[in-house]
Amino acid sequence: MPGTRVLVASRNAKKLRELHRVLDAAGVNGIELVGLDAVPPYPEAPETGATFEDNALAKARDGARATGLACVADDSGLEVDALNGMPGILSARWSGRHGNDGANTALVLAQLGDVPDDRRGAAFVSACALVVPGGEEAVVRGEWRGTIAREPVGDGGFGYDPVFVPEGSSRSAAQLSPEEKDAASHRGRALTQLVPALAKLAES
Repeated sequence: MPGTRVLVASRNAKKLRELHRVLDAAGVNGIELVGLDAVPPYPEAPETGATFEDNALAKARDGARATGLACVADDSGLEVDALNGMPGILSARWSGRHGNDGANTALVLAQLGDVPDDRRGAAFVSACALVVPGGEEAVVRGEWRGTIAREPVGDGGFGYDPVFVPEGSSRSAAQLSPEEKDAASHRGRALTQLVPALAKLAES
């Protein structure tokens, strides 16, 4: 018997798998996750919010309204201490072109070129929203502290993972296994906070 369908407002298969793993680890069954590619296209509002939370909630509301499904959406990015918290909500388009991971990462490294090691602190931030049509809305936030390396290392993950070294680790986020990353990452921490609400949906 198919489970309760929940839309994940993303075309990123890695994000879909990440939420799958979080639900599996929490023992939540009865949820069928579908991405944007599995539903009819609908107009997606531009990410114009002032915060990660604003953008995540707008995306989740759009998805729930368009499909009638409960919808999970996230907005995440990198906040670099020496850049006054930037690139922040502009992380995906920091170099001027949306989703160009290599160019975005190269620009951050160039901007931190003369910043000493003890001032290269940063945090990955993720806001995750769950909107149930005609029901509840929830927004949660997860943070993952670390430092920015001087050059990219590792070929796992995506985005700024190759230059982000989590606190207490000598490896970059791109060198961690998916399970290690889930246990510590900003998105894993945020998604875990949504588990009780998703478990409730599975039972309904």
